[in-house]
Amino acid sequence: MQNKGFVKVFAVLLTLVCLFYLSFSFVTRYYNDKAAKYAGGDAAKESAYIDSLSTQKVWLGYTLKQCREMEISLGLDLKGGMNVVLELNVADVIRSLSNNNQDPNFNKALDLAYANQATSQTDFIDLFAQEYKKLDSGARLSAIFSTFELKDKITPQSSDAQVISVLKTELQSAIDNSFNVLRTRIDRFGVVSPNIQRLETAGRILVELPGVKEPERVRKLLQGSANLEFWETYQLTEIYQNLVSVDNALAAIVKNGGKLGAAGDSLSVADSLALAKLDSTATLADNTTATKDKAKKADAKDAKKAAVTTKDSAGASADSLLAAVGKKEPTAQTQTQAEYAKEHPLFSLLQISQYNGQLAPGAVVGVARVTDMATINDYLNMKQVKELLPRNLSLKWGVKAIDEKEQFYELYAIKVTNRDGSPALGGDVVTDANADFVQQAGRSEQMVNMTMNAEGAKAWARLTKDNIGKAIAIVLDGMVYSAPNVNDEITGGRSQITGHFTPEEAKDLANVLKSGKMAASVQIVQEDVVGPSLGQDSINAGVISFIIALILLMCYMCAFYGIIPGLIADGALVLNMFFTMGILASFQAVLTLPGIAGMVLTLGMAVDANVLIYERTKEELRAGKSLSKAISEGYSNAFSAIFDSNLTTIITGVVLFYFGTGTIRGFATTLIIGLVASFITAVFLTRIVYEALLAKDKIKNVTFVTNATKNLLVNPTLNFLGGRKVGYLIPVAIIVLGLISFFTIGLNNGIDFTGGRNYIVRFDKTVDTEHVRNLLSTELNGKVSVITIGSQNQVRISTNYKIDSTDPNVDHEIETRVFTGVKSLLPAGTTAEQFSENYVQSQQKVGPSMADDIKNAAILAVIFSMICMAAYIMLRFRDIAFSAGAFASVASTTLCIIAFYTLLWKVLPFSMEVDQTFVAAILTIIGYSINDTVVVFDRIRETIHLYPKRDRYQVINDALNSTLCRTFNTSFTTLVVVLCIFILGGSTIRSFTFAILLGIIIGTYSTLFVATPIAYEIQKHKLRKKGIVVGAGIASEQDDVTPAAEQKK
Repeated sequence: MQNKGFVKVFAVLLTLVCLFYLSFSFVTRYYNDKAAKYAGGDAAKESAYIDSLSTQKVWLGYTLKQCREMEISLGLDLKGGMNVVLELNVADVIRSLSNNNQDPNFNKALDLAYANQATSQTDFIDLFAQEYKKLDSGARLSAIFSTFELKDKITPQSSDAQVISVLKTELQSAIDNSFNVLRTRIDRFGVVSPNIQRLETAGRILVELPGVKEPERVRKLLQGSANLEFWETYQLTEIYQNLVSVDNALAAIVKNGGKLGAAGDSLSVADSLALAKLDSTATLADNTTATKDKAKKADAKDAKKAAVTTKDSAGASADSLLAAVGKKEPTAQTQTQAEYAKEHPLFSLLQISQYNGQLAPGAVVGVARVTDMATINDYLNMKQVKELLPRNLSLKWGVKAIDEKEQFYELYAIKVTNRDGSPALGGDVVTDANADFVQQAGRSEQMVNMTMNAEGAKAWARLTKDNIGKAIAIVLDGMVYSAPNVNDEITGGRSQITGHFTPEEAKDLANVLKSGKMAASVQIVQEDVVGPSLGQDSINAGVISFIIALILLMCYMCAFYGIIPGLIADGALVLNMFFTMGILASFQAVLTLPGIAGMVLTLGMAVDANVLIYERTKEELRAGKSLSKAISEGYSNAFSAIFDSNLTTIITGVVLFYFGTGTIRGFATTLIIGLVASFITAVFLTRIVYEALLAKDKIKNVTFVTNATKNLLVNPTLNFLGGRKVGYLIPVAIIVLGLISFFTIGLNNGIDFTGGRNYIVRFDKTVDTEHVRNLLSTELNGKVSVITIGSQNQVRISTNYKIDSTDPNVDHEIETRVFTGVKSLLPAGTTAEQFSENYVQSQQKVGPSMADDIKNAAILAVIFSMICMAAYIMLRFRDIAFSAGAFASVASTTLCIIAFYTLLWKVLPFSMEVDQTFVAAILTIIGYSINDTVVVFDRIRETIHLYPKRDRYQVINDALNSTLCRTFNTSFTTLVVVLCIFILGGSTIRSFTFAILLGIIIGTYSTLFVATPIAYEIQKHKLRKKGIVVGAGIASEQDDVTPAAEQKK
């Protein structure tokens, strides 16, 4: 084998990389187990234990937090994740539609409607209209909403009913916008298989994210409204005197017996000196003293006196104060913390920005401890303080801490230059954003590049030209991300945001900007941890069944091909799974059930590669060649079939990854990685093992057969093409019956596609979700899923039972059915009313998580991937007959599975819901069917090349017969794996595995009786056009039984 040294080095390096990344999963599991043991079932205690270790280095210089970020995570279906209910500020949407009308009755009505919404089932806009009418019965809503933006929809003469209708339409549009923006953000965030659903309450959206290790990062991602603004700034020197006046005024209030806002930990003098020297990466010791004054506003008269005193003495005190703070041994050092805080209430909390003892240039006012930021905000919002500051001054905090421990934040001075309070330039001019980095002072700094439209480019050039030598603050959702100084006019509409970001933060910021602006602010109103949707018992059963299946598969390989070949193939399988998991871990991927489906497919294709090599080697041995020659030619002859089948499936996977979302992308990721690993292990590493054994003369008597299999399927002579007409009729009949059933009975669509109802039920004791599901399955016709939420005694019951019913009593009926199902888990004597009042915590109608556009995108992705697959086959095989045959085989297999699901879902004793896992199963079968078909086509192509004048009927029959042993072995071994999971796995994955079982059987049938016969029919038609008669084994010329390769000799 050529390049053997390179393959060995590459394999060793890949092994080390996989070990490195997989090690983090073992480390985090170790500490999670320790935390669970320490907590003894107390979730809060367990979380506190993990948090206490998060910044400690526990493995190879990595902290526990970093280890958790680098481990391979499990998805919502396998482990659960983060459950968040978001609420769009509907009142903000209504205010914006009124062009922020200041009418007091209008704003009061909005506040009352928001307050009443929690206890009312009435639509928010109807509540608002009712409250508005109560406040002023003669007022017309059109007077509020006949704005310029709504002039085509609302006129001053519009009735209240017409206005309400328009408002509801506009509100729904705003909710749709927010839903789509959120979905785009989450998709770009890299989360696999999230669950995003609209809730019945207006403006509420349910989001479930798997594998979340940084909840705070997710909160920022979800709640940000992407309101980007560019502001002019004040220099610190311009407002310093005002700040001194504020400090003196606050001190005077304290001196005269008044009390200020609640003070947090104030900076000691030692902190002030240290902070003056702090750069953006320094850390500070926490030498603070807590003050316990409670919040109380100062007396107005005292404040006015203080203000007069302040103005008189501001100039003198400013310089002396700056000097005192700047000295190494200030006179204030001898003061107690409390005394210093009384004399300088503001400056004891806010360290003024200095450089070499002077006020620092720029827009940064100062730095404060995170615990003091709220207190400083209280000070700055006092009426007395606002009177001392410029009216067009707005003070905003930086978004990111300037030290590693995230203790200190900067305060920026923003200048409001427009009369209406709007920014100098709005973020709606930004058309694109992407994360990047720049090398500065020998280190790379993360940044976000932004591109503006033509209008924005002109405004940006004008803004930068007017502020040369000054800073422009870039503000997102009220927080300053950066405030760079302008050196020259910036043209072209390009700008950057820098701010000591991590790569993840830069990516998130670009994601938020690119995804678009929310219609209004969004806030988290509920946050929980949810358990696995499959249920822990089903997951455990699935793992055990997979291990059993793998052992049976390994034993089968040894029994069929002999001990040594079988063990080598088994080693390749184990190494393949190790490489796949290691590469997934390096990508910080989230493993879900669709991902496992991809692994099952790659496992089948890995077995197929070894079977192909062994079958070709057996052929060479039967031809009388030596063992070393037979092995060498076995690998060489099998290479094209393995390469074509793998590459065809990889092309399919790439298209699915690029165009798909959620489930499809997770499946495609695992599939691509698994196929690459399979190709490396089966084609290269096993060959190196054989060559090493041959060199040491260790395998003299290997025959790749056993006594039981040496005569199995040797030189079969089945006439597959002879029964092609019957072969066509069977799938056509199934598809026709399926179509009839589809339009009469339909599919058993799951809640992913239909939406449904969620019930949060809290029991008095810990319950098992699988047990709860089994109890409810009969009552709700199997249309139910159950997961833990928050704690082990609280579950979320989701069902789409009678979701399309318009009966007004259906909600009561379903709740009664839920009560009946779980009655055995409740205390004896519990009534339905008590269950509803005491145990049902909440109930909501939810929309489908697979929205129409996602479904359409998924269908298009699958169709386009099949077209790309067919195009590659046509280019590779130089014959459209093979492309048409492959496409027909995949299509018939897919349609037959869907037909069986619509025909059997009311008959079989287990759930056959069409949900996201069913989509993953279909994708698995498409990949399997392509692989099977391409292998057979490769042998047909090879036989045609060897015997170019032989009749195509005979060529195709010979190819099907010569690959029959390989077809049997691959199908049988894959079937064994899936059958074990189907029988021994939990009920929640039975539908998923049943679809794959059907696919393996139908896919194999389609290869033999659909794909190749169609290819033959097309080739026969082309040959007849050329005047060549093609028949059942009869050629127009005498068959040339000598291979073409030998004729040339």
